[in-house]
Amino acid sequence: MTDTLSNPTPRTASTSTAGASRMGRSAWGRVAICVVLAVPAVVFRLTGFAPNPVVDLLVFGGAVVAASFLLAWAAEAAQKDIAGALAIAILALIAVLPEYAVDLFYAFRSGSDPAFEQFAAANMTGSNRLLLGFGWPLVVVISLLVARRYVRAGSLPASATKVLQLEQSSRLDIGFLALLAVVAFLIPLLGSIPLWFGFVLLAAFVAYLWRASKVADGDDDEEEMVGMAGNIASMPTRARRWTIVALFVAAAAVILSSAEPFAEALVSSGSALGIDSYFLVQWLAPLATEAPEFIVAALFALRGMGGAAIGTLIASKVNQWSLLVGSLPIAHVLGGGTTGGLPLDGRQVEEFMLTASQTVLGVAIIIALRFHRWSAIALVALFAVQFVVTDTSGRWVLSIVHLVAAVVVFWINRRDIAPTLAAPFRRQPAVERG
Repeated sequence: MTDTLSNPTPRTASTSTAGASRMGRSAWGRVAICVVLAVPAVVFRLTGFAPNPVVDLLVFGGAVVAASFLLAWAAEAAQKDIAGALAIAILALIAVLPEYAVDLFYAFRSGSDPAFEQFAAANMTGSNRLLLGFGWPLVVVISLLVARRYVRAGSLPASATKVLQLEQSSRLDIGFLALLAVVAFLIPLLGSIPLWFGFVLLAAFVAYLWRASKVADGDDDEEEMVGMAGNIASMPTRARRWTIVALFVAAAAVILSSAEPFAEALVSSGSALGIDSYFLVQWLAPLATEAPEFIVAALFALRGMGGAAIGTLIASKVNQWSLLVGSLPIAHVLGGGTTGGLPLDGRQVEEFMLTASQTVLGVAIIIALRFHRWSAIALVALFAVQFVVTDTSGRWVLSIVHLVAAVVVFWINRRDIAPTLAAPFRRQPAVERG
């Protein structure tokens, strides 16, 4: 998925191979660091040792973050064997698995303990808004800064430092995200996430993966990989695939064993530290679990692959609104809850409304396959406001601001609305590049 507009001067294969060789020892050293960070959590879990909530939070949180990096490296290297839009979709899915593990635990636990119902929704809405309000602008700003050196070299026009051009294949993701954003407003209207609604969202996720697998990729050149991913990708085929599988299995084992104690430690630490547990669950947990995803996207942007970077985060947003939200009521029922699905209180209704309205604004901004630097600044500003405006009326007002701004931007980009909404339902043409 090389973005030739943002990366006009890729290195030669020989240079890439040499770079991977020089970085090999350092890259494997990073894997060793991740293993060292994960070992205490494994020991704690196997022995049942739990000194206090704050220590548990640090130990299990560190393990989740370390395992997340292993997942991210393995997922990026896996693109060597999986090409096109499907690779971006799978990379985005794998990168958010740690978040899913934590969130689904809260949903499962809420089936037998109603006190945990608020945390399932809190973790999802926090991670969703963090991804769009901070992750998207971060990638855009990095991409535009990197573009400056190409502008000075004369290989890109001056406008490249002001606007990030998205890849044509992103039209499919944006189309799915637009449809999911509209459907998301049913959640605050219903006041719950019904079981049947969960299955509808899961079906949408399956349809998304199927459509992504049909997107043809017009670029036959292999994408350059550096760092740990480049080290793995340069291996012989069999060794590479076994290494990727080993990293996946090890990371998944650590995440699955650490998700429950990490989630419980978040709630308990709030009381121990005098901090609102809801705040920790909504913002600290997503920040920990999504950090590797942000870093992977930032690395794409630093390599001049801004289109692929933002494409990964857009795909993650689709995953959250379909697979993650759709799984919550199912986990709730499996945990002993009623078949009516996951109930939401007044606060959760407001949070979902705010999250859905922010998503609509995000879609409006990128629907023309352009991301202006001022749009990135506006998203960050609106994201920051929610930490100041924390009451009911403030959340509703901010939701309305999102929607009004979205209407204005949609009108400006009105010619792109119809082709974007149609993208999930039509055969995607080959992506023309360079």
